[in-house]
Amino acid sequence: MPPRHPRRRPAHRPLVRLVFAVLALAVGLAASPAAATPAAAHGFSSVVYVQASALGGDTVGTVVELEYDLLVSSVAQYADAPEFSQDGMDVWKTGEEASALNAYDDAIVAYVTARFGVSADGAACDPRQAGELSATERDGVPYAVLTLEHDCPPSGVHEIRSALFPDGENYVRNTVTIVEYELDTQAGTATLDKGAPVFSTQQSLGERLGHFFVLGAEHLLFGIDHVLFLLALIVGSRRLRDIVLAATAFTLAHSVTFILAALGVVSVPAAIVEPVIALSIAVVALWYLWRVWRERGGLFAEATAPAKRGFEATDAARLTVVFLFGLLHGVGFAGALGIDEPFSWQLLGSLLVFNVGIEAVQVAIILAVFPLLLLLRRRAPRTGLGVGIAVAGGVAAMGLVWFVERLLGLG
Repeated sequence: MPPRHPRRRPAHRPLVRLVFAVLALAVGLAASPAAATPAAAHGFSSVVYVQASALGGDTVGTVVELEYDLLVSSVAQYADAPEFSQDGMDVWKTGEEASALNAYDDAIVAYVTARFGVSADGAACDPRQAGELSATERDGVPYAVLTLEHDCPPSGVHEIRSALFPDGENYVRNTVTIVEYELDTQAGTATLDKGAPVFSTQQSLGERLGHFFVLGAEHLLFGIDHVLFLLALIVGSRRLRDIVLAATAFTLAHSVTFILAALGVVSVPAAIVEPVIALSIAVVALWYLWRVWRERGGLFAEATAPAKRGFEATDAARLTVVFLFGLLHGVGFAGALGIDEPFSWQLLGSLLVFNVGIEAVQVAIILAVFPLLLLLRRRAPRTGLGVGIAVAGGVAAMGLVWFVERLLGLG
């Protein structure tokens, strides 16, 4: 009787197990309590939008737009009014937010004016509410709208200060206030954050552009979804040429759509952009896992198996996918900046500097991570392969979590 050979397991089982592991991790993360916290819902930062203009005489008018749920939570804490938090959330997405806001307008005005104000030559202007509060949406996110009038001493120089939603409230890591102004015979856009909380109409063009550079750098650095997408590109690149081509494709794509979207030439609903950005993270990470499987005959096969050389059709397909997803990331960058003003050369310069800030951090991350990963792969191939698989699996899981959350409107 011929000897019986042990039955070999089908070669696809390790890949199937990995896919199920990634999906299980994604489901577990999505169901965790951390996914329901305000910080998870808003990422790491919030954006406040302000329109400031001279109303005649020595009065300055401001229209302040703040994220609705953050405002409700912050005012409830500031005014020690837990009932406002309950009442405000009860009308969430019912179209009755304005009624809840106006029922607590005194507390809201007190909270905002304690952290936001206008001054003239260093003397504080006296703020007062002008009209009822209202509610609107920005990229699918509910915002509260507060209109103020500030009675100022006679002056040719005005300053705007913003310290809204500070880190100490533990809701967000940082708040950026974007100011569109027509004051002191000048018009333009300025950004305020905890590092630069005051804007003066006397600031030079270089100072204003510098703020946009920092804002762009911070947006990529603290925008964990964009960082994970970049990390997936780095892990999926075997050679310096691979990461240069992938980063170039991503940069060209998001730069084009960022400028066009910020100038209002193109517009894509956030309900489409945000889920697709999350999906792009998972797709690029899973692409790397699929390629390892295809080239080595299994994810956990011998790591010293030679990788294919040359530029293949799969490399061209990967670059095409990265470019297409980059187009959506550019729209996402523009949505986060949230500028809504007519074209001007100053505005175009600000947008270009913002984009340069994004690219500076992108290059810094690549220079910090890719050489270390390349060295590990050459010195310890099996360990390098394991690290790549683990990182790609974790990134894919997070991308799937965010995709489901954003698709269902949960995050």
